[in-house]
Amino acid sequence: MEHVTPSNAMSANRLTARPNAVVVPATDATIEAQRWAAVAARDRHFDGQFVYAVRSTGIFCRPSCPSRMAKRKNVLFYETTGAARADGYRACLRCKPEGLSMELQRTEAVEAACRRLEASESGLALAELARGAGLSPHHFHRSFKQVTGLTPKRYFDAVRARRLHASLSTAQTVTEAIFDAGFNSSGRFYDKGTAALGMAPAVFRQGGVGQRIRYAVEPCALGVIIVAATPKGVCAIEFGDSGQTLIERLRARFPQAEFEPGDPDFRRWLGQVLAYIDQPKGLLDLPLDIQGTVFQRRVWQALREIPSGQTRSYSAVAAAIGQPSAARAVARACATNTVAVAVPCHRVVRSDGDLSGYRWGIERKAELLRREGKK
Repeated sequence: MEHVTPSNAMSANRLTARPNAVVVPATDATIEAQRWAAVAARDRHFDGQFVYAVRSTGIFCRPSCPSRMAKRKNVLFYETTGAARADGYRACLRCKPEGLSMELQRTEAVEAACRRLEASESGLALAELARGAGLSPHHFHRSFKQVTGLTPKRYFDAVRARRLHASLSTAQTVTEAIFDAGFNSSGRFYDKGTAALGMAPAVFRQGGVGQRIRYAVEPCALGVIIVAATPKGVCAIEFGDSGQTLIERLRARFPQAEFEPGDPDFRRWLGQVLAYIDQPKGLLDLPLDIQGTVFQRRVWQALREIPSGQTRSYSAVAAAIGQPSAARAVARACATNTVAVAVPCHRVVRSDGDLSGYRWGIERKAELLRREGKK
């Protein structure tokens, strides 16, 4: 914090009237207590929400200021830096509360690096990305992972996966799609790319051609359910009111696949699903064969870690995967989930507790939560 001389301390002591300071009514004293706790913890997550001023120094700071802690009796809170200045306080030269916080600066640098990666054809070296952000490679790598939840390399892998999904539906050949997506050789793609798709690229491009999918439609406590599986694992668990509609939806996802009755292994998986719907406790532990981007898979894994009988907000899930600003993207990932209850997206609600949307209807979501003992 700025050095305090006898003269500026005296001028600060003359600033006894503070018309712009936040005066917290007794009924709202918890707000002031929370703000003081944030200052005491130097919690950078509160930067930008308020500033605090110190009577004895005449200076105002952001909550995360690392300077020596002021006495509580000398601290006033302001909603804005302008309000603090209007009362005669000066900005701290150490934490610079009128500029971007260090966290926001870091986030902006990472977001700029993400845009560069998304615009690049074959990725960028870590040293080049770090230089553009004005950070050392080590610091940049750590900051990038803290903000996005991924390393720069894995982030670019996800960018190429998105490109590949888009390109496979329009390119003349699979090889053309591979190069369009940013792989510099088909061999490199086959080493890395098939994991991003969940099946071989030609199979994906051709709507599941050659895939053997077993399925069954059964009545259940939530209406009608379809369960489908490849030899690798369950690829669909969906609810509906019409078995025929569910079958048509499944065939539309895999128009070139071969469908056949379930074998004993499949019937065992089907029985586990039906039993779980009746008593949805714990985790439905089945082998899954589902496709998704790196981000979607991270969200789905986070959903599988939510205990039965509990819920999380979209923001909480975003924070859990290391991307606190990605609540909307988390909601989209929940909406694209095709294996109900195995990936329990019904356990994600709005921050106010509202059930919000559910791919298979709010009523089914509420009933699943009721059966888990939540609602």
